[in-house]
Amino acid sequence: MSGVAYPNTQAMFYEQYEAVRRDEVVGILLALFLGTFGAHHFYLRRTGLGILYLVFFWSGIPAILGFIECFFMPARVREFNAIQAAAIAATLGMNVPAGWGWPVGAAGNVYVAPAVPVPAAAAAAPLGGSTLPLPGTLLTCRHCQATNVATARFCSSCGSVL
Repeated sequence: MSGVAYPNTQAMFYEQYEAVRRDEVVGILLALFLGTFGAHHFYLRRTGLGILYLVFFWSGIPAILGFIECFFMPARVREFNAIQAAAIAATLGMNVPAGWGWPVGAAGNVYVAPAVPVPAAAAAAPLGGSTLPLPGTLLTCRHCQATNVATARFCSSCGSVL
């Protein structure tokens, strides 16, 4: 980081993110031309797989795998960048800015049940005389609509307070 004072944490986020982000085109080119040696795995900080490719580069198998993996590199680079953005945001104590990581409004593979109106009599009368959530019930995050365990304090998808 530079010695310039930051007026807000979002400016710090952008500077740190630009320092660690990876480019999709570079990942594709590394997988295509240097995939035999595992350069694309070293690029995404997967050193274990990179070393495995280096050990077996003489067999030709990593060359075939590198060609195949060049088609999967854009998604892997986007995932790497999303993980980096989430880690930086968590370190700074802020939410990931909108548009970073996963597409805005995308809930992933989470099924969101449609809202069903509950009769007033059923909503007012607690089951078993307890006002606590039933064991095994789920809470829905108000930000990303992901379901979470009732005892959770933070959303497992977006990290916001439940």
